[in-house]
Amino acid sequence: MSGPMSRDAAHADAAPADRVTDASVCLVGLGYVGLPLAVAFDDAGFDVLGYDVDDDRVNTLRAAEDPTETVGDGSIEESDVEFTTNPGAIERADYVLIAVPTPVTDSYDPDLSFVQSAGRTVGRHLTPDTTVVLESTVYPGATEDVLVPALEFASGYTCGEHFDVGYSPERATAGDDDHGLDKVVKVVSALDDAAGDELVALYENVVDAGVYRAPDVRTAEAAKVVENVQRDVNIALVNELAIAFDHMNLDTDAVLDAASTKWNFHDYRPGLVGGHCIPVDPYYLVDRSENAGYTPALVRTSREVNGALTGHVVDLVRDGLAATGRSLDDSTILVMGLTYKPNVPDVSRQAVADVVADLSAEATVVGHDPHADDDTLRETFGIQTTTNPSFRGFDAVVVLTPHAEFGDLDPHRIATAMAPEPVLVDLQSGLDRDAAHDAGFEYRTL
Repeated sequence: MSGPMSRDAAHADAAPADRVTDASVCLVGLGYVGLPLAVAFDDAGFDVLGYDVDDDRVNTLRAAEDPTETVGDGSIEESDVEFTTNPGAIERADYVLIAVPTPVTDSYDPDLSFVQSAGRTVGRHLTPDTTVVLESTVYPGATEDVLVPALEFASGYTCGEHFDVGYSPERATAGDDDHGLDKVVKVVSALDDAAGDELVALYENVVDAGVYRAPDVRTAEAAKVVENVQRDVNIALVNELAIAFDHMNLDTDAVLDAASTKWNFHDYRPGLVGGHCIPVDPYYLVDRSENAGYTPALVRTSREVNGALTGHVVDLVRDGLAATGRSLDDSTILVMGLTYKPNVPDVSRQAVADVVADLSAEATVVGHDPHADDDTLRETFGIQTTTNPSFRGFDAVVVLTPHAEFGDLDPHRIATAMAPEPVLVDLQSGLDRDAAHDAGFEYRTL
């Protein structure tokens, strides 16, 4: 720990910026949130420890390989971050930042078991005067109701007396250089005012966009959930419109292009909703709100609409094949783009898995994704895979996630290699639509 002073003496005698100088920072969880934070604090000159329970992940990072494709191999190789599976390293940290998954159960209830487990692990190795910060998305009140008791039980210490706790939700967008960690305002909060001042000073070292001090932890927790609920609701609207326009024989993109010429139109586009956040966070808000006596009907309905889009996608494939005299059960389909968003390797996208499962139940399906390795794809989706698709003999190509690499594909070359009267279902119009029509594709999109 930095400095021999007691907590009260340190708070009285030093400014927040002084207290974080030369501090040691430990990241607990080295995924899409924890790894960029670890590298950023290292770049800022801090002594950084990276702890994860996954041996394979830690070994990969020690080999200077970035399994998340968020910071790049070079940044890891150049960093001095100490990657470890030894929880004893936590004892050396002045600040412990917890960035672990917060999924939902099969019945869509919040699953905070990772937060509880991390809290117990940190608590067992907690030293006095440490500040623990939760970065994971949770419902309002979870930091106080779940993390703090886990820390206190495992450590034997009392929050506010022996250690401090804060909350600062991740907001960066993986794979988006324009909205990375340093370019998005960081929301910071703490249970103790002095600790909040310290956290503002701490995060200002790695966030160029600035730090916003929320009035309390529960407000910061709610703000993070609302960010993703808002996106879910807006996407649900355009997804429902896309299905309605399909029944009306209208081009959804053309309608939205026309509507977006108005200055106050919010230009969302239809698509599958996957990943760790948007399909999950609304359930955290719903659960906490219902416990408080109110059911947020719009939030629930939006989740249902976005979840149901997978069936419409399968219908697009089925209709495209039917237009050429074929059916799913006698077709071979190449599904391209299986990660949860463009240009990242993460396959945690239940919506994609549902589409693949429904297609596989009737057709022969082969998968391809340039950002995810074939072993992961086979294990996750249970289908054959190809690293370099030749397109030869396929009846249909379905593009679920529009990776940048797909933009260079030549529709004429693809159509020539495929079976006669080829079908192309391009969910987000990542390929050139006019070129696809010219190449002879039976074309479908949302």
